[in-house]
Amino acid sequence: MTTGGNLTAKDFRTDQEVRWCPGCGDYAILAAMQSFMPELGIERENTVFISGIGCAARFPYYMNTYGMHSIHGRAPAIATGLATTRPDLSVWVVTGDGDALSIGGNHLIHALRRNVNFKILLFNNRIYGLTKGQYSPTSEIGKVTKSTPMGSLDWPFNPISLAVGAEATFVARAIDTDKKGMTEVLRAAAEHRGSAFVEIFQNCPIFNDDAFDYVRDDKEGVNRIALRHGEPITWGKDGEKALRQRPDGTIEACNAGEDGVLVHDQTHAEPALAFALSRVTQATHGGTPVGIFRNVERPVYDDLMAEQLQAAEAKRGKGDLAELLHSGETWVVS
Repeated sequence: MTTGGNLTAKDFRTDQEVRWCPGCGDYAILAAMQSFMPELGIERENTVFISGIGCAARFPYYMNTYGMHSIHGRAPAIATGLATTRPDLSVWVVTGDGDALSIGGNHLIHALRRNVNFKILLFNNRIYGLTKGQYSPTSEIGKVTKSTPMGSLDWPFNPISLAVGAEATFVARAIDTDKKGMTEVLRAAAEHRGSAFVEIFQNCPIFNDDAFDYVRDDKEGVNRIALRHGEPITWGKDGEKALRQRPDGTIEACNAGEDGVLVHDQTHAEPALAFALSRVTQATHGGTPVGIFRNVERPVYDDLMAEQLQAAEAKRGKGDLAELLHSGETWVVS
């Protein structure tokens, strides 16, 4: 029997047939995760993957760990219960843009603001894949689908902006075809104590092919803006483009040789800088940020709950039930 320190990628593969459509980006994410997990040195029985509903939700079947294929949008709620009662476990949530941002929207934002100690991987393909191609909360304006034959009228969510707005303590973005970059992000998320949110651009070749082709196929860094802590934010084939912050806090593109080029600080205490970076897009700035937007420390929900339980346990047997029942707002009915 192999132990946590001796595990390999093969140890994390199950005997289940992996069943996604040919060319689906989920295959690359699964392979990257299976290759990465041995780095953590955590026993498989101490690792749990929890998913909701959707194509991404099949993930627990293919990871040779504990797992649960739960209910639509509620994976963060179920994971909260597990993480807070079993602090010895490494808990991962796998979800999609529809599962997490539509029916699961409230569960997602509250888990992030509470800073529960688990990792949320959101596979974003801007479409409902499992139910055959309806528009999702991240589909662009005007998106023609089976459920929006004349084009979507809904303004799309920006998952990174949403997570930063909920004051998540770790927020990052990765790309399914960029194994190296994705592994770096996953490694940092695993090391983070608290809620870690990772959006992964994931291609759906059947219902929304090439949604992110401008950045997925970008091998020369023409469109990818790599966020590296402590380094100037530059990109382009020859690193000729850059970002800088305006006086009002928003961010603009500039030439790398100009004054005021922004140096990335993922540990900035306030979320404003990370939020401003989340508004940088291919359409508005000619580039797409990839990497860690925010990585800060804040009290963890699990620890705070444990402290309350310990305090309650210390008082156990010393209380007066009658006094408790008659405390607070009580009144006599005559």
